[in-house]
Amino acid sequence: MIKLLIVDDEPLVQIGIKSMLNWAEYGIEICGAAMNGAVALEMIEEYSPEIVITDIRMPIMNGLELAKTCRDTYGRIPLFIILTSYEEFELARQALSYEVVDYLIKLELDPESLAVSIEKARKRLHDLQATEAFRNAGRPLLQTYRDKFFLRLLHNLFDNEEQFKLQVKDLNLDFSDQYYAAAHCEILEDSIQGMTHEQLMNLYTSTLQMVRDILNRHLPCHVISLDMKHFSIIFHFSSVSGQEHRKMTEAIHNAGTMVHNYFNVRLTVGIGSVADAPLKISDSYQDARIAFSSATLENPYLDYDQVKPESIKNSFNITLFKNDLIRAFEEFDSSVLYDTLTQIIELFRQNPLRYLQAIDGACNILYLALSLLPGGEETLSGIFCEDADGYRSIYRMGNVEQVAEWMTRLRDGLCDTLKSKRVTYKEHLISNVQKYIQNHIEERLTLNEVAAVFGLSPNYLSVLFKKTCSVGFSEYITQLKISLAKTMLREQDMKVYEVADRLGFESAFYFSKVFKKVVGVSPREFVQQNP
Repeated sequence: MIKLLIVDDEPLVQIGIKSMLNWAEYGIEICGAAMNGAVALEMIEEYSPEIVITDIRMPIMNGLELAKTCRDTYGRIPLFIILTSYEEFELARQALSYEVVDYLIKLELDPESLAVSIEKARKRLHDLQATEAFRNAGRPLLQTYRDKFFLRLLHNLFDNEEQFKLQVKDLNLDFSDQYYAAAHCEILEDSIQGMTHEQLMNLYTSTLQMVRDILNRHLPCHVISLDMKHFSIIFHFSSVSGQEHRKMTEAIHNAGTMVHNYFNVRLTVGIGSVADAPLKISDSYQDARIAFSSATLENPYLDYDQVKPESIKNSFNITLFKNDLIRAFEEFDSSVLYDTLTQIIELFRQNPLRYLQAIDGACNILYLALSLLPGGEETLSGIFCEDADGYRSIYRMGNVEQVAEWMTRLRDGLCDTLKSKRVTYKEHLISNVQKYIQNHIEERLTLNEVAAVFGLSPNYLSVLFKKTCSVGFSEYITQLKISLAKTMLREQDMKVYEVADRLGFESAFYFSKVFKKVVGVSPREFVQQNP
């Protein structure tokens, strides 16, 4: 059961929340109630609730201080739902910088609105717990893994449809709808003067969270962070109609209005054409970036069919360099990355009038580096540490030559990073692959499937595994399965056919054949020798 703590200095509010829902139906038990943040902090330490519903204004320690203290002490769990009044919007906005799940107006609190917030909290909790599960399973962190998946989808970087489907299955994503549309978005701050990097990160994270919440109230969608200024959206549709399009544009308008009211930022958005298959989302995204290049503060939300034909030449098609970029980032190959980025830089310089295309291309390389490199944010911040605005300095470049110079710094910094971390990264990667195999040893594991899970080419994983482990991929799995089979036969008194079925062998006959090849005797002889 999920544990919930209620924190409010009004007893009637506590009683009202307790009785407002049938908490057992949500898999939730109320572990207690507190009159102020200081008492709540003690109860959080004792009971470890996953969700806290708290008022903002309370004596001794208010809800905002409680949320901040818990975030600093315990990390992202417990999750917070904030109770507020109309007069406390500024405090509620500040609370969102601590990534609270939702805010609720006390005077408007009813079972429906509380239920919506609780569902948000349950979903967020599930995602965070899945992240931990992925870490323990030896996989890349869930968010990083998801980010890489969506970057590949937006830029058509999958090797084939099978790789796409395997990653969809492994991430438990739903791409069963028939139609999709992508959007490319930018967050424009009215003023960032005097803001620290941490404050900018909080502003961006809070803005993105509010956008995500608002959009999902209208239509199913995925919101993908690109950098501290840009994000993308993938909308899902069961049918194509004017009504669906109105829902999408209305959702974007509402999100833009809300984040401007709360965070004093503005959104500019380019919306792509509708795609009739998941692997065509990259076409929609290409259209979205073309539309985005024509968006302005006066006309901030543009559809692809609204842009002028000459805008098409301003979009940079990164798929032309697809194979080389994938190889460079997958294999930490600094020479391939250097040559590829040098080609792109020279392409920019050969077209000095194509400023918008150069900016678009540089930003797309930036997004890929942030998402595909382990510790991408830290790496990019280090490369541009001399600039007050870090890697965001790309948005200050005023002509193609400046963009080319920025790209040169990016190229050299990335290549130095790849060279210095190449051995460590490869060892870490294979260690994660081994952990993944161990945690899925009872399944039928193939090289193609495991490579797809990690976003690698099967050939590269095979070569790297053999080089690092001194044993082939298939042989490694076989050894693990047979080792586990010996335990099952000797200690769990399982039948030969039961072990074969449990460990994913196609038949008991094939299992016995493999067992004898590895151990030297058949499974039955092994049992007789080890009573």
